[in-house]
Order: sequence, then structure tokens, then C-alpha cells
Amino acid sequence: MPTLPPLDLDFTRSQFPAFSDPALEGWAHFENAGGSYAAAQSIKALTEFYTKTKVQPYGQAGPTAAAGNAMDDARARWAEAMNVTPDEVVFGPSTSQNTYVMAQAFGTMLGAGDEVIVTQQDHEANSGAWRRMAEERGFTLRDWKADPVTGQLDPADFDALLSARTRLVCFPHCSNIAGEENPVAALTAKAKAAGAYSVVDGVSWAPHEIADVEALGADVYMFSLYKVYGVHQGIMAVRRPLLERLPNQNHFFNSDYLSKKLSPAGPDHAQVAASAGTLDYIEALAEHHGVKANDLGGRTRAVSAMWRTQEIAIASPLLTFLANHPRVRLIGPKTCGARRAPTVAFLPEKMSPQALEKALADRGFIVGASDFYAYRLIEALGIDPATGVVRASMTHYSSEAEVAALIGALEDLL
Repeated sequence: MPTLPPLDLDFTRSQFPAFSDPALEGWAHFENAGGSYAAAQSIKALTEFYTKTKVQPYGQAGPTAAAGNAMDDARARWAEAMNVTPDEVVFGPSTSQNTYVMAQAFGTMLGAGDEVIVTQQDHEANSGAWRRMAEERGFTLRDWKADPVTGQLDPADFDALLSARTRLVCFPHCSNIAGEENPVAALTAKAKAAGAYSVVDGVSWAPHEIADVEALGADVYMFSLYKVYGVHQGIMAVRRPLLERLPNQNHFFNSDYLSKKLSPAGPDHAQVAASAGTLDYIEALAEHHGVKANDLGGRTRAVSAMWRTQEIAIASPLLTFLANHPRVRLIGPKTCGARRAPTVAFLPEKMSPQALEKALADRGFIVGASDFYAYRLIEALGIDPATGVVRASMTHYSSEAEVAALIGALEDLL
């Protein structure tokens, strides 16, 4: 890949109406892992659908045909961005809902003697559904445990769990607490060699890099668009060999449509069409920075690389500060490199996470204090899930000045 220019932060932030809205003036957004700001392109796409084509799609009249075309175009473009085929792209109301439907479908294929690997590191969406299904169907759960100090997963432990009886492996691309990217391609290759399918929760990594699903080798890859500068919609890529095998979860007459099999309810037409807004934003960044890739997948990969370079630069000072602070327990890797998301969770020693959240809010910083639906990981770390941890999560549009100001506030409060 040609050398890429540094991310133009002024141009980038100009693509987000939130940064110029008076209602948000004075606030520094450090809870991006819970939901990013929406790009102008996403807002425009949703507004235009509701304004011009809020009719039943796929009819022969002009507006209804246009609505269907917009939905199909969004699906095709996401397929190109993720390096899959359009009928492998499945939309749903959220990643939690998509995982639940996947578990219902997959569960009918599992029974006594089969084994499924889940992790302590997961958001409950990609853990709880499989755990409940194990109780109902009688297959065996193997729990890949996290390090009780760092929250990280050791690939050697995965090797010990994997067996000829393993049918499914479920794990996160990146923990929303520990913040480290797991070696997805290596893990899915081992699962495939053992005859197992893999379900990867990409929610906490997708805001920082749009996945090349073919390269990762996942059978299912899912994430949430409202954390990737877009609408409140879940999206997952389900590879054709598995999708063809899974039992239909839709109306019986839709069983032959691969992209509909895992959507029990009708799609949210506007959200599906407006999901393309995230890709419009990526295209705007690619054009502004002179990215020359010939296809959307290549441009997406190039823009993601610029995102990561910016994020590593801005997150490093905060990680260094927290790693060296005597009254803070930092979760996850202590430095920000290629495999570290700018999602920084920590436990203050002298005050509760909620008290620190409130004190920072009083100074204009939006952070989170919770278990963040990673209840099992928080518990494994020896932390009370009722209080959880503080999380300061950044993305590529966060600024060096905002991070410096947050560090200054933490110096005073901690």
C-alpha cells in the first residue's frame, strides 16, 4: 500500500455535525465505545430516505423502486467493503439481536457430545446467548478464561480447549474492556482445521478498522453501525457455506433468500438504506486524502489505516499516564500499538468509578462507568460488577487537545 498522509483532523471533524452543534459545545466525548457521533453522511442518508422514499420498497412506482434500490445498494457496498458477497450481508436491529437469532438457528444443529467455546472476555451478547442455548440443547460449553490481572486472552489456552468435538468458537475481535485485538485469523484457522465454525464479535474493533472478513477467515463477523459513525443497526457477514446450512428463521416463503434467512422480522428499510452513510463518510475521507485504490474495499482499508495511526498517537499519552499512576489499576495492554484499541478501562483506587464519572462530567468530559455488558470479565478481574470500571474511549476524530485536557483533569481528581 502506498504511503498514506496523516489524517486531516480538521476536515474529519467537519464531517460530524456534533462538533459544531451548540448543544454539545464544551463537551469532550470519551464514551465512543458506547456509541460514536454520527457522520453527516449518515444523517443525510436517513433524512433523505424518510423524506423522499418512506414507502413500502421494491414496488414498480418511482419512490418505492428507489427505496428498494437504496437498500440493495447499501447491501452491495457493505459487501464490497467487507470483502464478502451481497447475499452474505445480514442486517438486524442490533448485534445483540443478531447474535440471539444466530444462536437460535445454530442451536438446532448442536446436541449432546458437541462442544462450543466461549470466552470470559466477551460482551454478554456473544456469550449469554450461547450459554443459554447450551442449557436448552445439552451441548458442552468450554470457557476460555481471561487473565485475572490484565483481562487478556492467552491463545495457548484456546489450543487446550479446542478438540475434535468442538463445533463452534465464539470470541471478540477486541474486548470492550481490555481493549486488545485478538489474533482473529490465527484463531479462525485453528477452528476451521478442527472442523468448527467461528463467530466473531467485531463491535469493539469495527470503529477503528472495517474488517476484511475473507482475510480474517470468520464464518460470522458482526458489529454495530451506531458505533461506526452510522445508524442504529446491526450488521453481520455470514459466509455462504454456513448460511446455506443454517435453518431458516424467517417466513417459510423466504427460506430461499440467503440474506433473509436470519432476519425473523422485516428489515428497517430506512436504517438499511442509510447504513451506506458510513461508507459515504469513508469515501469522503479517501477522496480528501488522495487515496487511489480502485475499489471500495481498498479505499476502506486505506482509511482504516489512517484511523489507526491517528488513534495510536492520541491514546498513547493517556495510557502512559494511567499505567504509571500509583492509584490506578489499568486493564489491558499498557501501551497503544497496532493491536491496541483506544478503549481505555481503569479502576481508580481512592474513589468509585461513578464518583469519578460524575467529577469528570462536571468538567465537561463524557466517560462511562459500568460493567459495559462485560459482566463476566469484570467479575473475573476481581472487580465488583455493580460499580465496574471507568472507560475513556477514543476514536480517530478525538483530538490531542481533548486527551491532554482529560489527563489534566485526572491528575487533579485521582
